[in-house]
Amino acid sequence: MRPSIKQVALEAGVSIATVSRLLNQPDSVSVDTASKVNQAIEALGFRPNFTGRNLRAGRSHTVGVVVPTLSNTVFAQCLQGIETAARQRDYSVMFSATEYRQQDEAAAVELLLAHRVDGVILTVADAEASTTLDVLDRERIPYVLVYNQPQQSTRPSVSVDNHAAAYDAVTHLIKLGHRRIQMLAGQFHASDRALQRYHGYLQAMQQHGLPPLAPIEVARHTYTSLALEYLQTFRDPLQRPSALFCSNDLLALSVMRDLRALGLRVPDDVSVMGFDGIPLGELMDPMLSSVEQPSEQIGGLALRTLVTAIEETQDGYQAASSHILPHTVRIGASVKPFTNPL
Repeated sequence: MRPSIKQVALEAGVSIATVSRLLNQPDSVSVDTASKVNQAIEALGFRPNFTGRNLRAGRSHTVGVVVPTLSNTVFAQCLQGIETAARQRDYSVMFSATEYRQQDEAAAVELLLAHRVDGVILTVADAEASTTLDVLDRERIPYVLVYNQPQQSTRPSVSVDNHAAAYDAVTHLIKLGHRRIQMLAGQFHASDRALQRYHGYLQAMQQHGLPPLAPIEVARHTYTSLALEYLQTFRDPLQRPSALFCSNDLLALSVMRDLRALGLRVPDDVSVMGFDGIPLGELMDPMLSSVEQPSEQIGGLALRTLVTAIEETQDGYQAASSHILPHTVRIGASVKPFTNPL
C-alpha cells in the first residue's frame, strides 16, 4: 500500500497540516521542519495524490511524456509536436523512455509525478491491460495516450487507426499482384500497436482469399537482424515471401539491409513496406514505401487535449477525449508489382 500523508507526519514528528503546507506552499514551512518532512517523504517513498483542489493549487504547468524510445524517429517527431504545442501554451515538458520494457512504465510515470507534472502523455505496451493506466485512472490524474488505440476501453488517445492502416498497406501489395506476403514485427506483447497492425494484415489477406503467413517476431522493435532460420529460407525463391510488411520503418530499413547482405534485391526479389512514414525512409535508395502517420500532429493534438483536461474542469479532473487522425500509404520504390519469374 502506498504511504499516506499521515504516515509522513508521524515519521517527521509534525502535524498532517504541516506536511500539507509544505506540499502546497513550501515557503510557509521553516527550513528545519521542511528538512524533516522531506527526509520522511524520501524514506517512505511518499507521493502526494494530485486530485481535486490540490491538483489545481499545485499546478506546475509541466506535463510528463513517456515513450518507448527516442531511437525511433516517430517518437522524436511526436515529442517535437508536443514541445511546440506546449510552448504555445506556456507549458514545459519532461520526458522519460522505457525502451519497450513494460515493467519500467510505472517507474517512469512515478518519477514524473514526483516532479509534480500536471498530467501525462504516454505510450504503453498494452493500453487495455495496463496497471500504470489503472493507477492514473484511480488517482484521477489527467493523461492522453499517443499511438495506442484502445479497443475495449474509454481511455483517451490520439492515434491513427492501426488496424485500418495496415489493412490498406497490405491491400496495396495484393493489388500489385503479391500473394505471399509476410509480416515482420517486434514482439506483440510489447506493442499493442504492432498487434493491431497484424490483425489488419490478417483481414486483408483473408478478405482476398490468401493464406496468411506466420508473422516473424523479432526481439527488438527498432534495428534488428532476421533470425538465422529465416535468412536460410529467404535464399529459396519458393520459400521466401514476395513482399514483407513491417510493423515500423526501422524494421523495414533493417530488413532491407539484411536482404542486401543475402544478395537479394529490393524490390526485384522482395518488396518491402514499412509503417510510420519517417523522413529517413524518403532518403533511402530505393525509397521506402510506408504507411504515413502524422506524428507531429499526434503530439500536438495530444498536448492540447491534455491541457484542456487539466484546465477546463470544475473539480480538478476531467477525462480527456480520443481522436483518430488520417493515415496515407506513401508509395516508394521499395515495392513493385509482382511478376513470377518461374
